[in-house]
Amino acid sequence: MEIYEYIIADDRALAAMVLEGDAAAFEHLFNRYRDSIRRLFVQRLGNDNNADDLLQETFIKVYLNIHSYNSDYTFGQWLYTIARNTLVDFTRRRQSGLSIDERFTAPPANTPTPEESIINSQQRLQIEHFLETLPEQYRLLFRLRFIEEYSYEEIAEKLQLPMGTVKTRIHRARERMCRMITDGDK
Repeated sequence: MEIYEYIIADDRALAAMVLEGDAAAFEHLFNRYRDSIRRLFVQRLGNDNNADDLLQETFIKVYLNIHSYNSDYTFGQWLYTIARNTLVDFTRRRQSGLSIDERFTAPPANTPTPEESIINSQQRLQIEHFLETLPEQYRLLFRLRFIEEYSYEEIAEKLQLPMGTVKTRIHRARERMCRMITDGDK
């Protein structure tokens, strides 16, 4: 395949090529998102000491899990979710090695730009609107998992539900939310 064909291919097409074993397609996906994902890590951590390691870890997870990418949704959002979860895992690992005093010191300030503040506010309002339309059993699980960031185990314990039920309901809640977001609240 010619270079320009990779350059003009959309993310979904590149992801499909990666599934067929095309390493160059993965390299193009990496190059498209590398800088923005690295910037996310630097912004959230307040420095770039671990950003490159987290970037590498994120793209390893992307490569290993590309078969689970659903092309009905944007590749960028799927990738961002993996990056965010990688950062959450890193933060938890780092916190477990700190003393109590070190855990409760103020994190570095990450002040969003005015544009980011407006976009974040609009996205929060939209998510809240969609959340209110979910059935109660899904709304609570979605809120616990994705907003309050409880683990599956913590949710199962808190709600006294079997782990399989928790995972199934969270999966269904996520699917409904994704469908509402992509369909525009139909």
